[in-house]
Amino acid sequence: MTDSTIQTARLGESGPQVGVQGLGCMGMSFAYGPVDAKASRATLERALELGVTLYDTADAYGKGENEKFLSPFFKAHRDELVIATKFALSIPPDDPTRRVIRNDAPYIRQAVEASLKRLDVDVIDLYYMHRRDVNVPIEETVATMAELVREGKVKQLGLSEVTADELRAARAVHPIAAVQSEWSLFSRDIEANVVPAARELGVTLVPYSPLGRGFLTGSFTNADKELTSDDFRRQQPRFTGDNAAANAALLEPVRAVAAAHDASPGQIALAWVQQQAAVHGLPVVPIPGTRKPSRVEENVAATRIVLTDDELALLEPIAGKVAGERYADMTFTSAGRE
Repeated sequence: MTDSTIQTARLGESGPQVGVQGLGCMGMSFAYGPVDAKASRATLERALELGVTLYDTADAYGKGENEKFLSPFFKAHRDELVIATKFALSIPPDDPTRRVIRNDAPYIRQAVEASLKRLDVDVIDLYYMHRRDVNVPIEETVATMAELVREGKVKQLGLSEVTADELRAARAVHPIAAVQSEWSLFSRDIEANVVPAARELGVTLVPYSPLGRGFLTGSFTNADKELTSDDFRRQQPRFTGDNAAANAALLEPVRAVAAAHDASPGQIALAWVQQQAAVHGLPVVPIPGTRKPSRVEENVAATRIVLTDDELALLEPIAGKVAGERYADMTFTSAGRE
């Protein structure tokens, strides 16, 4: 299986065809503890061999270092893949630990030029608004992004962590190819409004953290005790203290389904997300992150697992029982605006 490629899906109504599973590249530079550049480069190459063609980064990942790291790989395979990056999380010079959301036109133009330079490319295939600044009308933000398309600096537009109404308002200004939101067995809020809106508007869903930042794989059960001090999952409420213990217990049905398929729990979690395309009737391209070739092989294999109705029913209650918020500061998400 690992030597055959995956199926494809289209980004939006007129965007490129990409593999039905992408690759989240954030962890190759920061956030998840010690990095291994050699293993990460091998992972990028293996993913492409398997048909993974959507590669996701952002200017905020490692303060631009992630875009720089990916640049040689992107240049070597420019015609074979789709580059997705993002703007909006500004880092104040006087406090590098802070993130300030900016959606204003001058900042967007500054950000896109900086990303183009770090990536060393002439055009970005998919450019996302990473987070929403509620002080700037989304119509103004998307109008500026649309200018970048007309100027040939960007090909397709995307939004991250937006509400259904914000998506509709954005689409009235310019076509939106993709919406990126957290979507997994642990996080299903977007199914109420965002997913139906995306289906209606012809927008592809790109779930980030489809493996619950690794928790759904069973690779760790308590971030405080098992992860290094520089791993940002130690700051997320779901993965520490009593919440971690309660959430670890929710993985039992995932393990049961995995055993029936001779698969790993992570593969079942990914298969569930992949299958939401058929459940909800729209393209779904999750972007699990990994830094190991063996893991990307395992993740890609999940695209061929089909869960039965009984198995889907067994997994259905999990999200409603999850303890803790996705982030310590939920103002950086669409929660509360929907």
